[in-house]
Amino acid sequence: MDDSLDGAARSVGVVGAGAVGLTAAYDLAAAGADVTVYERDTVAGGATGRAAGILYDAFAEDVDARVADRAIERFRAFDGRGEFELRDAPYVWFVTEPGAKADAIRKQVEGMTRNGRRVERIDGDELAARFPALRTDDVVEAAVAEDAAVVDTSAYADLLADLARGEGAEIRTGVEASVSTDPPRVNGDAHDAVLVAAGAHTERVLADAGFSVSLKPYRVQALTADSPGDVPTFYDATEGYYARPHPTGLLAGDGTEEVEADPDAYDRDGDDWFVSDTTARLADRLPGYDPDVERAWAGVCTATPDRDPLLGELDGGIYVAAGWQGHGFMRSPATGEAIAEQILGGEGIPAFDPTRFTGDEEFAIVEGMAVE
Repeated sequence: MDDSLDGAARSVGVVGAGAVGLTAAYDLAAAGADVTVYERDTVAGGATGRAAGILYDAFAEDVDARVADRAIERFRAFDGRGEFELRDAPYVWFVTEPGAKADAIRKQVEGMTRNGRRVERIDGDELAARFPALRTDDVVEAAVAEDAAVVDTSAYADLLADLARGEGAEIRTGVEASVSTDPPRVNGDAHDAVLVAAGAHTERVLADAGFSVSLKPYRVQALTADSPGDVPTFYDATEGYYARPHPTGLLAGDGTEEVEADPDAYDRDGDDWFVSDTTARLADRLPGYDPDVERAWAGVCTATPDRDPLLGELDGGIYVAAGWQGHGFMRSPATGEAIAEQILGGEGIPAFDPTRFTGDEEFAIVEGMAVE
């Protein structure tokens, strides 16, 4: 055991083998902690494996911008290791109607620029010249983030699992986790600290240990189709859908349902209406493109009352990392690192302190990519 862990958690149980849990497990093990990961399914078997794999640092709030910057930095450091590869792809977001969303984009760009992000406003003509596959005649406000990319989410999880094992962590898959306190335990195994990073199952896992947290799972959808040619990652904030380059062509989605979902019983297949609406939007935005859909699926994200995650200690050595509002994967190298540092005695990210809520809050689910 590393002597640097004097006074910090030496044994840590991590519930959840998604991107955040595995990043934390790797960082903890690399620091000398004895780490055991408990996963009910397989590595990346939950939200991570169904995520879109879009990366960008275009956040206007100070804390979010710092987290995103660190996440992109670490993603680039992992690029080329194992099967994990990062493909640069500018991120464009736009609206086709004047009003509050157009104003919001302008304000977002101002905030992002203050935080040193490589972001700029771009008009329809400039957008068309740079990305000729996009129809832009109706665009009234747009911006482009240059430090953006796309990745295979499962490849990242597999890499971090391998790196964690290489540092001595044990990863147990197919194991339903039960957490208890005094001392922190998972399935009866005593630890100095337990991190619950179980995605949509986080609320249930923590409830079994007597903790109430303000989290709501909600269903989202995506599809893959054949290639329309060279396109950036883009988000139509008026219509509420996104698309990104994908190894087999194009990945597009959102299909957000702003109602609470059962993480055990939700429909994992894409709905017919979602496929129909999304392919029609793609055909309209990418003239001459007739999408040939390869597959469509659904996953679950988790919402919080203020759309910021719960990241930190609840009480008695029990920590939580959840509530990513659809942005969990893209920030996982930074948030996993931050919670690992906190478990080892650091500060973490105070703005995301989970004790800011009682767990009894009433709140509506809001789509994570919404421009407001």
